Amino acid sequence: MGTTVGSHGGGNMTAPHASGGRPAAIRLTAAGLLAIGVTVALYVAGRLHQPDYTFSLFGVDPFPVKSLLASIALGLAGFQVLLALWLYRRLPLAPDPPAAVPISHRVNGMVVFAATVPIAVHCLIAYGVQLTTVRVAIHSIAGCFFYGAFAAKVLLVHSRRLPGWALPVAGGTLAIILGVLWYTSALWYYNGFQLPHL
Repeated sequence: MGTTVGSHGGGNMTAPHASGGRPAAIRLTAAGLLAIGVTVALYVAGRLHQPDYTFSLFGVDPFPVKSLLASIALGLAGFQVLLALWLYRRLPLAPDPPAAVPISHRVNGMVVFAATVPIAVHCLIAYGVQLTTVRVAIHSIAGCFFYGAFAAKVLLVHSRRLPGWALPVAGGTLAIILGVLWYTSALWYYNGFQLPHL
């Protein structure tokens, strides 16, 4: 995540001060359109889907397992951000990243994404996209946008000569969205089915 979730090697990472001119603008536009397209497609599919509240992917009570998976994904996303900072040499007092760091970053990103998939499958089939309360609406829309942003991130990871801010922004966005999803679901569950008062 912060160059985050998703697979990429150190060789594909954009240099912090790289610029790509017009081709980079086209790639960034394509990534943005892909993110919007995937988000809208999931939103429409979720709204048209008839919820099946009896669907169970995690047993009779899905909340404990889903909340645990979401918490694991969030923790790994935080680790992913640290790895990205290390790769970009923005981690204070850290030495130059060894060869294992890009590999760890790639594998960890895939694990974060994999942890979200069963949660998303259950949410989509059991509930679809609902807008019944502010919490539910934020969670539903953020869930759709997470996969749109992930698709855009994968496209950017395999692009060359991007502006130095592109991958960090894409990765950071994924990490923030995952935090929102965790806050509106797992934390809500752990806090007795209510959001903590800020």
